Amino acid sequence: MADEPVTSTNTPTDGPGLPREVQRFGSGFFGQPRGLANLFSVELWERFSFYGMQGIVLLYMYFEVTEGGLGMDRAVAAGIVGAYGGSVYLFSVLGGWVADRLFGSERTMLGSAVLIMLGHIALAVVPAAVGLATGLILVAIGSGGLKATITNLVGSLYEEKDPRRDAGFSIFYMGINIGGLVGPLLTGIVQQRWGFHLGFGLAAVGMGIGLAQYLWARRHLPTEAHHVPDPLPREAYPRYALIGAGAIAVVVVAAATGLLNAENLANVVVVATALAAAVLFTVLLTSKHVVGDERSRVVSFIPMFIGSAAFWALFQQQFTVITIYSDERLDRMLGGWEIPIPWVQSFNPLFIILLAPVFAAMWTRLGDRQPITPVKFGLGIILMGSAFLVFLPMAGVAAVPVLWIALIMLLATTGELMLSPVGLSLTTRLAPKAFPVLMVALFYLSVALGTALSGSLAALYSAETERAYFGTLGAVTIGIGVVLLVLARPIARLMRGVR
Repeated sequence: MADEPVTSTNTPTDGPGLPREVQRFGSGFFGQPRGLANLFSVELWERFSFYGMQGIVLLYMYFEVTEGGLGMDRAVAAGIVGAYGGSVYLFSVLGGWVADRLFGSERTMLGSAVLIMLGHIALAVVPAAVGLATGLILVAIGSGGLKATITNLVGSLYEEKDPRRDAGFSIFYMGINIGGLVGPLLTGIVQQRWGFHLGFGLAAVGMGIGLAQYLWARRHLPTEAHHVPDPLPREAYPRYALIGAGAIAVVVVAAATGLLNAENLANVVVVATALAAAVLFTVLLTSKHVVGDERSRVVSFIPMFIGSAAFWALFQQQFTVITIYSDERLDRMLGGWEIPIPWVQSFNPLFIILLAPVFAAMWTRLGDRQPITPVKFGLGIILMGSAFLVFLPMAGVAAVPVLWIALIMLLATTGELMLSPVGLSLTTRLAPKAFPVLMVALFYLSVALGTALSGSLAALYSAETERAYFGTLGAVTIGIGVVLLVLARPIARLMRGVR
């Protein structure tokens, strides 16, 4: 979501007349600090590589070997994609801890970007399942670490009262969606013409460009970017190293013994994410540092956490079921040319670019008259469920028009703009003073849970079951949204003055 730019008729946006806090870092990028251009570029290229790779990786897994793929079972492949997507958000929690306690945001972000590039290189040059596993693990860890830190780095460019802050975040968010728009378009063409590995290679090149540009211009970041907010005491290093080694050992043993395998990976991530969320809620609700209104606000987030997970369980199927649907059910012919399958994944960032400013202006114009947050959540979830019901008129149609998917993604994107940016903003306002990061982590865990569920649910989809599949999931999700609307006022009372 793009924040509404903050403007002022009394404060110039460039030149020596800027307040001291605005002059601090210069104004070399659309009137913003020079460091924003660097972070904008990193995020654009990272999203280019992330969504470019994600646009073709499912196809790579289930296409036959004769078509350049691995020939995996389609349901298993979709489950892996869901598990991978959920893991990115799980690793964002770990990345935030590493940044806060070990290396600071800047060094954590830099190391994460390197891991992402290495992951794409592994997908491009290492053959078969070894390259797939290595690449996805490296990209998941790296993307989680970058996601947890780069927004904080953007914030570090501005003093607290800098009037350019909101506009700067709006510009930064455009970088995310430009990368998400262009990535699937280009990797889709490359994969269609020259094969999967060159498509992955293009994603690696994109991340490499972003990383090289960042290293060249990182001097423009403020010293605060290198600060470690809560350094881990040296004497605690062995204990945490042992915990980390133990966790890795458990995963390795589970994989070696078959307890963890490709078929159940998505379900394992679902369970792990649900347990992590339960632990975080328990910590917040039982801590002696959370009292009175703060505890009530944490309770108020529980139904919205569930609703958010339900939303993402459907929305993230653009990378699983909708990709399969685009391969098997869409008429992608344009004249005598067939549109690449991954291109349908560019509808969402395109609609975000077009609609985010509209929503930002609408909320600003409505002011105190805008719906309270639980109502926005409920409406967003209902829109997402409705998007799945729009599949139903095309059930049984031999060749579904591409523009039908565009309509479905328009509804889904409208729902996203009602829920996703609102949810992130809400967690910062509901967070207890002692645990500001944990509340944001809970929102990301709802995304992780929903994303992993999107992989688990995809195993139930087939062309023969699509009417029951889309109808049931759409109806259930709409029901969850309606429940949230009914509970909106009680939830608002628990929020203790937070809208």
